Amino acid sequence: MDARRVGLFGGSFDPVHNGHVALARLALAHLALDRVVWIPVGHPWQKARRLAPADHRLAMVRAAVADEPRFLVDDCEIRRPGPSYTLETVHELRARWPGVQEWFLLLGEDQYAGLPTWHGWQDLVQCVTLAVAARDARVPVPTGALRAVPHRLEVLPLPTWPVSSTLVRQRLAAGQDVDALVPPAVARYIACHRLYLTD
Repeated sequence: MDARRVGLFGGSFDPVHNGHVALARLALAHLALDRVVWIPVGHPWQKARRLAPADHRLAMVRAAVADEPRFLVDDCEIRRPGPSYTLETVHELRARWPGVQEWFLLLGEDQYAGLPTWHGWQDLVQCVTLAVAARDARVPVPTGALRAVPHRLEVLPLPTWPVSSTLVRQRLAAGQDVDALVPPAVARYIACHRLYLTD
């Protein structure tokens, strides 16, 4: 990869929605990134809910980001057997792209607060700069174990965005329109494959 500053954006993306795209575009601009790598989760060890099949989630992310050349979709977590650990993903991508000088991990405030529950989180925060999306540009305050571990933090000032994957799934299960919540290509994909008709 010909890039020096790269953001990593992992998630279930079940389905990917306009809020995800807005956050990734904000990260590109605010952090002066050369690339944002989208990484759909393979086996989310912290989620009890069953996700849509990985091939559908991967295809929806690819459809959502096709018009932005600085977005790249990587299926390493889907291909890798066993639980999807972010630390393993970061190690794999750093080995694959040794020319990258700085890695940023895009997170929501809830993920930042829950980081000490992640596998190998103390090693993870030594490998990346945490880029945390915060409402009203407020600086997230580390709590508990996270407060005791030095880490690099950048704040992404994310406007209020009233959309979530849960809302999208609920509306689809109820037979309601989601065109305002997801990119047009994702809406077409969901309709074509009749996804999320029951939740």
